Amino acid sequence: MTYPETNKTHPPTHSLDSVRKLIANDMERVNSTVQQRLHSEVELINQLGFYIVNSGGKRLRPALVLLSSGVFAYSGADHINLAAIIEFIHTATLLHDDVVDASLLRRGQKTANQRWGNEASVLVGDFLYSRAFQMLVDVNSMRIMEIMSAATNIIAEGEVQQLINCHDPDTTEANYLKVIHNKTAKLFEAGAQIGAVLCNRSVAEEQAMATYGRHLGIAFQLIDDALDYSGSAEEMGKNIGDDLAEGKPTIPLIYAMAHGTGSQASLIRNAIEHGGIDKLDDILAAIESTGAITYTTARAREEAEKATRALSGLPASEYLEALHTLAQFSIERTH
Repeated sequence: MTYPETNKTHPPTHSLDSVRKLIANDMERVNSTVQQRLHSEVELINQLGFYIVNSGGKRLRPALVLLSSGVFAYSGADHINLAAIIEFIHTATLLHDDVVDASLLRRGQKTANQRWGNEASVLVGDFLYSRAFQMLVDVNSMRIMEIMSAATNIIAEGEVQQLINCHDPDTTEANYLKVIHNKTAKLFEAGAQIGAVLCNRSVAEEQAMATYGRHLGIAFQLIDDALDYSGSAEEMGKNIGDDLAEGKPTIPLIYAMAHGTGSQASLIRNAIEHGGIDKLDDILAAIESTGAITYTTARAREEAEKATRALSGLPASEYLEALHTLAQFSIERTH
């Protein structure tokens, strides 16, 4: 088998299936750990927690921990716990997000708040956060604790900033990208970084992995934004235009307002301010005519390329190649 040269970016040669196969055994252990540590004597926590943890999802964030530690040939067991911790934190953010957004669907199923109510969703999200930090103590690494505590704090800031931006059509692209970094990319960044920390790698290697995760996360979210106006509701597991319904000024809308006609800009501005989708067809036409999806996808591709460039100089392996594959997947996916 040949591996990619470390000083070049390139199209990956493996499919996402090959990435899953590479870490299949470790991911089984992660899933087992998640099930074990999710357990509580409080039955509602079990019901709601198991529902959302087992409702699908790509498991990309825990996969980053496994792949990052694999790049540096880690031979212990803490990467399993750390991957489970990342999944718990991600799941907690989903529970809280769906309450804030009053979402009805996630991954094609009713959201937990739709089934059990907002109060239960928030409290079980809190349980998952606290369980994650209990598990972090067991890993016994102050550096990893520092990274994860900072990441969760930044994620919370991103959530609040997104709330502030909701229904604000004057949100700039720069401000929105900062929200993406804080709210979404930060956990990708932390997951990739702690794999290197676990292996006691150099500061340069640790930062390379962090940079990779950060840009991968931004690319991933930008494609999510594009798919909200161009994807298939069936594939995405949510309705087209959900972001608009919640008054979220994402990149396709921001770009279309800046490059459309006056009437198109006014139409989108009004929709963001009032959070409605009654004019969705007209807004989709404005997005199409201004090339907003093409622009958003191009920005995502730039971020994916930055992610792969960050890997330059790291030791060639099937794990490194898998990271290249994930970067490519982030911009080619349809859901």
